[in-house]
Amino acid sequence: MRLSKDLAWRGLIKDKTFTDNSWLDEPKTFYHGIDASTDSMTIGNLAAMILARRLIDGGWQAVLLAGGATSLIGDPGGKTEERDLAPREEIQKNIKAIKRQINRLFSGKEFIPVDNYDWFKNVRYLDFLREVGKSFSMTELMQRDFVVERMGESGSGISYAEFSYSLVQGYDYWQLYKMHKTELQIGGSDQWGNMLSGVSLIRKKEGKEVHALSMPLVVNKTTGAKFGKSETGAIWLDPAKTSPTQFYQFWINIDDADVEDYLKIFTLLPKEKIDQIMADHKVDSAKRNAQKILAEEVTKLVHGEAQSGSATGVTKYLTGQVSITDATDEDMEMIRKEVPVVNIGNRSGGWDPSVVGALVTSRLASSNSDARRLLESGAVYINGQQTSKDKFEESDFKNGRLLLRRGKAYKDSALIELE
Repeated sequence: MRLSKDLAWRGLIKDKTFTDNSWLDEPKTFYHGIDASTDSMTIGNLAAMILARRLIDGGWQAVLLAGGATSLIGDPGGKTEERDLAPREEIQKNIKAIKRQINRLFSGKEFIPVDNYDWFKNVRYLDFLREVGKSFSMTELMQRDFVVERMGESGSGISYAEFSYSLVQGYDYWQLYKMHKTELQIGGSDQWGNMLSGVSLIRKKEGKEVHALSMPLVVNKTTGAKFGKSETGAIWLDPAKTSPTQFYQFWINIDDADVEDYLKIFTLLPKEKIDQIMADHKVDSAKRNAQKILAEEVTKLVHGEAQSGSATGVTKYLTGQVSITDATDEDMEMIRKEVPVVNIGNRSGGWDPSVVGALVTSRLASSNSDARRLLESGAVYINGQQTSKDKFEESDFKNGRLLLRRGKAYKDSALIELE
């Protein structure tokens, strides 16, 4: 399938400055900028990064920009309030961490890494106003969506620094055009106004036509919420912030309404494979095979083959697909990292077999009365089996351990061990 057809089929084309999508089928040079206000990307950033991978696979030359300068200001796109400004040292540390994630995502692919601080550090303010500021009218800038939202009746207002962000990003595009003949910028639709600044500036300064392409922001169809967060917060690409198993579980718990879209957006699987996966899924959606493939593919892309396999294995224990009796020492080490561990003593020296006590100690229940309510409602599982009993039995323990779970989500599990 041609690149333009593939991107359209995946739903990755929203706003664009070119008329005919076939313009994408003749490879040139594009750039994508990454914010460095934190030391890790989230899965909200991942969609645009995978779009960049698709362009590279389609023959395009990639320039990946780390925002060493722009992150010092704060991107107003998609924000309702001013961002706290981080010091330069913190931004530098963040860039190093994000570059490691980029190198994994683009392993084996050629790309040009750049940092916009390299050209902004020597730009003088008056020169910037003459070279860039003079090229934009206030009327044009005041019509940008992020300005309208922040300046509206219910808006929080916007500082001159964040208001100027669009000009700074436009200057980036101009510099990359001059250095690398960059002809396309890609990003999420919340960046559309900023991307237009570069297109306009290059046309005015160079008399050349360049383009911008935005992809739709990914949202949860069920809740309408912006994609990238769970009940416990953002889903990070950094394994120290979101473990590979937690990462895997996020994807495996995706709703049926979203799974096909996410297979298209977040995996590198071809159309024929995704069509077959969805056809099989519709025959028996209870097996959640589409979600399992999604989880495996995205975890493998972000964390590598070994971590993906480990996350898959640990999940099978935590969800009761495989008995904890069969868990190896290595598996147990991984499980202990994922869930609370409660030691209830030993049978010969005295032990507390109370299920209520274990639920409270592991924080699966907020109180004894809450624990009893969970038991009465059938929301408690021992080794994957629903239970209403209030005391553990010796037969519940497999090699001196069992898995206690509240509800059906693995994250609400605890490992109960005997000494």
